[in-house]
Amino acid sequence: MSEISRGRSETHDGDRHLLHFVVELPQPTPAVWAAVASPEGLPAWLCEADPLEPRLGGRVTLRWLNSDTEVSGRVTAWDPDRVAEYTVGPTHGRIRFHLEPGAGGGGSTVVRFTNEVRGSAEYRLDCLAGWHDHFERLAAALDGRPTDWASWSPERWRHLRELYERDAAPWPRWVP
Repeated sequence: MSEISRGRSETHDGDRHLLHFVVELPQPTPAVWAAVASPEGLPAWLCEADPLEPRLGGRVTLRWLNSDTEVSGRVTAWDPDRVAEYTVGPTHGRIRFHLEPGAGGGGSTVVRFTNEVRGSAEYRLDCLAGWHDHFERLAAALDGRPTDWASWSPERWRHLRELYERDAAPWPRWVP
């Protein structure tokens, strides 16, 4: 799997979490856009999208292919080739992909991702691990290796979850 930088998060009001990832991919923006903002691209790394009405206010339903999770909502931001934002169900909240050209100018794309969700601190860690796993899958799909959901297992997610949990644990205090 491709190296994806760790996500970070902020918590507000006790249970509102803003998850952030910055992912640089070697592919050009049109290829990344098709992967994050089309019913044809999303299943290779994330979920089915049916319907996905590509316009502000359009309907969207996302169905995860590794579980029975299905969430519906609206397209809450849409700027073709730059911003796709879906606000879906209470469990997945606001999901925003903001694409921009990579720093090197060699045709790469930076995805600035935000997910705003409500839930416990444990759920925040679950989501960080889940998005990290999905971004590894996005990188693989863009390299021509889409996810085979029939053979999916939660092992990688569990490993990532342990890493995020370890990073979130309070530092032990030194007692003289």
